[in-house]
Amino acid sequence: MQFASINDRVKSIRNDTTEINRLVEEYKPFIAACVEKTTGKHVKYGEDDELSIAMLAFVEAIKSYNFFKGNFLSFSQNVIKRRLIDFYRKEKKHGNVVSLSDYIGDDESKERDLSEEKSVDLYSQEEISRYRRMEIEELKKELSAWDISLSELVDASPKHDKTRKMCVDIIRFILVQPELVTLIKNKKYLPVAEIEKNLQIPRKKIERMRKYLLAVIIIKTGDYQYISGYVNWGR
Repeated sequence: MQFASINDRVKSIRNDTTEINRLVEEYKPFIAACVEKTTGKHVKYGEDDELSIAMLAFVEAIKSYNFFKGNFLSFSQNVIKRRLIDFYRKEKKHGNVVSLSDYIGDDESKERDLSEEKSVDLYSQEEISRYRRMEIEELKKELSAWDISLSELVDASPKHDKTRKMCVDIIRFILVQPELVTLIKNKKYLPVAEIEKNLQIPRKKIERMRKYLLAVIIIKTGDYQYISGYVNWGR
């Protein structure tokens, strides 16, 4: 069967185990590349646990993918990196986590556990910061397709309570209507007339906040786990 894109293929096979397995086999090099990009080390199937985690994450991405997640490969890469973070947190296998068992006695086991926990927490914070920076880079690329820059987004952010409330009302109005989100993403424009009609907000005010509103919609409907919480729109 021929598909127009990987996105269409994924949507059509999400309940077909045989086809899912076939896709995973085909994309093993891609999965390995995602792991190596995330971990910064060379990995090999059959030897590295990270690849098993990544393959499961790829299947998870197939089953949970929808149009609002953007391009499937970008979405799956983000799912893989999140699952690897979870894996490292749970297993404490990252090199920054120093085991002190070779240097201290059993009577200091409590201190050892606290030191390891602190190391893991520090690693987690550093990794989350790194992934947040990666998401910002991905967001910059996506926003550029909408002719929006990060600096414009910062400048356009609402400064006053009334303006902030107006933006909250507009964004909520849009996000509860999947067909409207689809229209916005397909056409890359804000339906100002429909917003004006339904919310009784003057067109000029909507236009003034257009780029900010579009950017928030992109972030909230995209796979931006680590920066989504920094978008303060009143939730």
